[in-house]
Amino acid sequence: MALRRWTRLATETLFRNPWWEYRRDGFRLPDGEDGEYHYVHTPGSVMLLPRLGDGRFLLVRQYRYLLDRESVEFPAGGVKKSQTVREAAEAELREEAGFAAGRLEEIGTYNPFNGVTDELCHVFLATELTEVEATPDATEEFEYLHCREEEIRRMIADRAIWDGMSLAAWALYSSREPSVKEQ
Repeated sequence: MALRRWTRLATETLFRNPWWEYRRDGFRLPDGEDGEYHYVHTPGSVMLLPRLGDGRFLLVRQYRYLLDRESVEFPAGGVKKSQTVREAAEAELREEAGFAAGRLEEIGTYNPFNGVTDELCHVFLATELTEVEATPDATEEFEYLHCREEEIRRMIADRAIWDGMSLAAWALYSSREPSVKEQ
């Protein structure tokens, strides 16, 4: 059985900043009732799992203002309107991690909060890394962590990694066949 779809009647941008738009849609339900839906629209985001030559992964520890605490995460960022998803991934890897990837493989996509945003996050495994100069934004300060898979699993179990986007990206990576992970 196919689920009944809603009909979008109109879209209005209520607020815009450099990173996202706050929108309101008018819609019609299959039974004919009209309503409105408020959500955040973005061009998307990227998250990178940089795997170093020795098999360890690079994660960043950074301060997160909204919860006033530090967070351990994989490098990530928004897709700018002028960028492709791959260009955004390459830029974020360079800016946040200080690396360029000889190989950049998209391993999945997900929506970080599907009742609130239309954002799709594209997850990349970055390998064959070459160091470059990191160029973080003025609001970004990072401590770099190099962790083996078992350390990442332990940090997740110990709740040291609590960022939902990093957890989702790790789930995509962990679901791969062992032979595919080694590539």
